[in-house]
Amino acid sequence: MDFVSFLTATLVAHVGFAIFVAGHAALTDRDAGYWPYLTLALGIAGLAGYFFYDG
Repeated sequence: MDFVSFLTATLVAHVGFAIFVAGHAALTDRDAGYWPYLTLALGIAGLAGYFFYDG
């Protein structure tokens, strides 16, 4: 996989994860807070934080 394809796939995945977090929060009446932004920046680490962080 060349570098441009890797960056494109990573960008698409991170955007998809962030949309999922925001959508899940809206559907469950949960405050998404800053997690969509962190998910956009950090990908699956932000997704895991949204689901498992009890703060």
